[in-house]
Amino acid sequence: MIVSRRWLEALLGRQLDGQDVADRLARQVAPVDAVIPIHQDLRDVVVARVLEVKQHPNADRLSLCQVDAGSGAPLEVVCGAPNVQAGKTYPFAPVGATLPGGLKLDRRKIRGVESNGMLCSAKELGLGVDHQGILELDTKAPPGTPFLEAVPIADEQIIIDVSANRPDLLCHKGVARELAVSLGATVKLPEISGSKRASQTAKPLNRLTARVDGVTVQLEDPEGAPRYMIAVIRGVKVGPSPTWVATRLQSVGQRSINNIVDATNYILFEINQPMHAFDLAKLRGPAVVVRRAKPNESIVTLDGVARKLTPEMTAICDAERPQIVAGVMGSAESEVSEATTDIVLEAAYFQPTRIRRTRRTLGISSDSSYRFERGIDMLAMPDALARAIDLIRAIAGGEMREPPIDLWPEPQQPRSVFLRTERVSHLLGVTVPRKDIEQLLSGVGFVVAPREERMAVQVPGWRPDVTREVDLIEEIARLCGYDTFPDELRPYRPTTVPEAQSETTLRDIRERLVRSGGGLLEARTLPLGPADAPDAVPVLNPLSAEESHLRSRLLPGLIRRVEHNWSQGNRDVRLFEVGTIFMPNPESQSPRPHEELHLGIVFTGARHPPHWSDASRSGEAAKLPDMDIWDLKQHFELAAQVSAPFCVLQPAPNGAGWVATKGDGAREVWGMATPLEADAPKWAAPLYGLEIRIAVGQQQLARFQPLPLQPPAIRDLSLVLPGGVSAAQVEAVLRREGGSLLERLDVLDEYRGPGLPVGTRGVTWRCTFRHPERTLTEREIDTLLSRMLKALEGELDVRRRSA
Repeated sequence: MIVSRRWLEALLGRQLDGQDVADRLARQVAPVDAVIPIHQDLRDVVVARVLEVKQHPNADRLSLCQVDAGSGAPLEVVCGAPNVQAGKTYPFAPVGATLPGGLKLDRRKIRGVESNGMLCSAKELGLGVDHQGILELDTKAPPGTPFLEAVPIADEQIIIDVSANRPDLLCHKGVARELAVSLGATVKLPEISGSKRASQTAKPLNRLTARVDGVTVQLEDPEGAPRYMIAVIRGVKVGPSPTWVATRLQSVGQRSINNIVDATNYILFEINQPMHAFDLAKLRGPAVVVRRAKPNESIVTLDGVARKLTPEMTAICDAERPQIVAGVMGSAESEVSEATTDIVLEAAYFQPTRIRRTRRTLGISSDSSYRFERGIDMLAMPDALARAIDLIRAIAGGEMREPPIDLWPEPQQPRSVFLRTERVSHLLGVTVPRKDIEQLLSGVGFVVAPREERMAVQVPGWRPDVTREVDLIEEIARLCGYDTFPDELRPYRPTTVPEAQSETTLRDIRERLVRSGGGLLEARTLPLGPADAPDAVPVLNPLSAEESHLRSRLLPGLIRRVEHNWSQGNRDVRLFEVGTIFMPNPESQSPRPHEELHLGIVFTGARHPPHWSDASRSGEAAKLPDMDIWDLKQHFELAAQVSAPFCVLQPAPNGAGWVATKGDGAREVWGMATPLEADAPKWAAPLYGLEIRIAVGQQQLARFQPLPLQPPAIRDLSLVLPGGVSAAQVEAVLRREGGSLLERLDVLDEYRGPGLPVGTRGVTWRCTFRHPERTLTEREIDTLLSRMLKALEGELDVRRRSA
């Protein structure tokens, strides 16, 4: 979206700086791609007054002008325009000035007379297409005043990257509304010079047909056009637009066409309401019919292309044939021309998805379709039509004999969303006062009605993206400024939905393999490929023969990755992949295949990377050992440990590699490790690989307990353990007899040597006792220790060590 800085200034009633506007918009509204100054190529042009005009002595169509350009002495200038008059003021380019297009003026003779500059036309200044006459200025600026100061056309284009959910930013009023919040300003549409405000306003009609000033209007497709308005203006005079209108449109990159078309474009870029003007004399009927297009119905659009319509499209027709592809583009047949005297002005709301499909089908786009397919403000249509009528009557004349008609079969009320202040604080992590919430939302057009514990927020029609409470909270965060929120990490409420067990298992496997120190890198291969087994699951509609089946193993895809690395000259390759394999599902009638999670590993090349210490004394690099079958066994043990810890590894029946079976005596094979065959170059090392099923474990839920409030009682217990008695046996007895009061048990020391009977050893435990509600007494602790020692002596012949 191209926005004019001067247009924004007119709406906000204050001067703006283009870069400051861009910074404010980028912080709180939308990204800004660029700020481009326009008309800066006129900085050399000045205001000049013509003092005298006389005939050129050597040319009938040229004149000699004495020009006061503020330099002190009059300059003689040769001019070929017939409209130059003495006493009038014109733009003047002195010698040395550079005009738009790169033309640099020199002092030169024209038909024998030296010309000291040039009086400029609108075309030569890049301000229009008229080059027959010099541009006459209506200004009181003295001669020599820079043209850009005397005529306020210097401007800046602000290029805004508007997202699809913010159609309100596709007009100057919407952008000004957002700026007003940070600037503390108010938005007001500027007065239209010469406006004749009509007292006749449209009243919504809950029906599908009406008549206005002799024109019949029928709404036969209320689904495609939920609201449709028409006004008839008679006696207009079509011609060039006033300078201020043409300048406004040129500031956003639009070409001035005529005052009627320019008026509709002006309203489009000012308040985001696309409109269309028909030549009433060219409408058959005269009638305007809004209906679905008929099969193979055709229309020649404004770009001169004949297009076929379909019944899925909405067409605006007269009594016989289509005149407009609704919301996209009109035809040349009813286009306003210089001969037009009466016009029919249309303002409508078209269903966004219908416009989007139509635009894609026809392969055309326009400023109107860009806005209709994102959603315009249906509730603001009467005000937009009234402003368009005022603008047309001000710049083209005409009268409106009857009020406009407003066909609205199913009127809609503004949408309301309830907002809770505590929910705002909960989601944003900071407290936003209720007063600030009301002020921020009201600043961008929301109507806030306070209730007891919440606020009823009425959403304006130009914000179709706001439908939920969280959308309002996002608005508050945006308007506050994301840079105002603290950047430290704060506590948050964990979700009540646990992670999928398979995802947790796969994440743990990835982390353990990467951190194992074996140099493994994760690969992700496509689950599609050629058939890698007789029972591979075929794809019903394959893209190619190379991707015709679902994989039943991971190793073929990993082997292809190794071959690709070999083709790039990489000799040392270590890859792993965790993914899904697919097998036929004979036990089910469903065509869906059976899926399993597998881990695959392939490796080849040197056992460890080269190092400077591997070099021989002669300076030649020593040959590094390659990985062999025992490295395969090591990786297989690691894979089994992380994927299926219950598996037992056994040599393969053919003696080449190993297999993993579930349990000692079970025959169910879970994985296999073996040397692999591949399309290897001569310099490649042997290739090894393994693949094993992944057992998805039960997720270990975190357990929380409150911090203890009572002090602990700590006692050290030194014991003498006979030979054959393990510390685990002693700990089991201590925990059993200590019960719930024994909070912690730690081994502090082990002693073997003099002072102890032969074959025994001394072990010291630290016992931590704690009651959850009160402080333990010495008597209670001594009773527990006595019971624990008595049980040790009776069961394990373990006694307390004497001092």
